[in-house]
Amino acid sequence: MKRILLIDDDEFFRDFVQQLLTRAGYEVLPAANGREGLKLFGQSPVDLVLTDLIMPEKEGLETIMAMRRQQPEARIIAISGGNRVNADTCLDMAAKLGARRTLQKPIDSDELLRAVQETLAA
Repeated sequence: MKRILLIDDDEFFRDFVQQLLTRAGYEVLPAANGREGLKLFGQSPVDLVLTDLIMPEKEGLETIMAMRRQQPEARIIAISGGNRVNADTCLDMAAKLGARRTLQKPIDSDELLRAVQETLAA
């Protein structure tokens, strides 16, 4: 069973995605922010990281950089709704920092599952 670390400060979105991925056969480790996500990332091997970009405590770009330093081959999908800044700009930066895929909220369930499957297969 593939393990996915899901980092998002929006509890409703995090619960929705966790249920979606669990029903699709993945084990999901949820985290409410980048600081919590990095702790889990260091404690448990994961096959994929799904991270929001705009979060309190430790934002997503900083989280991606820290993960890539720890594990350069980490598979990361960055997600942003761009609440406070332009989502496209944040997603472009995430791709430059090593995110293999970027998705803009709101995300279609099928699109998310397809991105997860393709990123894990790559």
